[in-house]
Amino acid sequence: MSRDKKQSDNKLFQDAMSGITPISQDRAAPFHRKISPHPQPQLDERDELEGDIDITEASDIKAGDVLQFSRSGVQDRLAKDLRRGRIEVGMVLDLHGLTVRCAKKQLEQCLTECRAQDIRCIHIIHGKGFGSAAQQPVLKQQLNIWLQQKKSVLAFCSATQRDGGTGAVYVLLRNPKKHGQG
Repeated sequence: MSRDKKQSDNKLFQDAMSGITPISQDRAAPFHRKISPHPQPQLDERDELEGDIDITEASDIKAGDVLQFSRSGVQDRLAKDLRRGRIEVGMVLDLHGLTVRCAKKQLEQCLTECRAQDIRCIHIIHGKGFGSAAQQPVLKQQLNIWLQQKKSVLAFCSATQRDGGTGAVYVLLRNPKKHGQG
């Protein structure tokens, strides 16, 4: 290509772009198919009080704190993809407004359903805790503990801003077919 041709191409391009304002960010967000959260059936008070559900003492996690956990053996690249929201979400669980006992039951049901359907990634919305009496993220604190106790959970981290930021988490589950665990 001749030098004159390059200069004329550059000139044409500059003329075509003269009225355009640049985008404020330098990267576009990757496309994700949005799964709408399905409301979980509310448990009545009888169901809520029955059963032996352990409510673990929570650590001091604030509303804006980023959650991040990864078991040993999880590849750095996989953990990075999870943090960036690049792993396809197979199920969305919304725990907004639930009590701790009810939220734990919903989490157990969700994990069981994910194993049955071979779902590897869950988007759990726990909220930031601004509706609680102490303005602290009760469910966020409990979820941090519960998920670390589950052997089926490989990793979890706070969601990207478009999916709830520090009010939600992405959870990566073990492949039951690959590891022979249920």
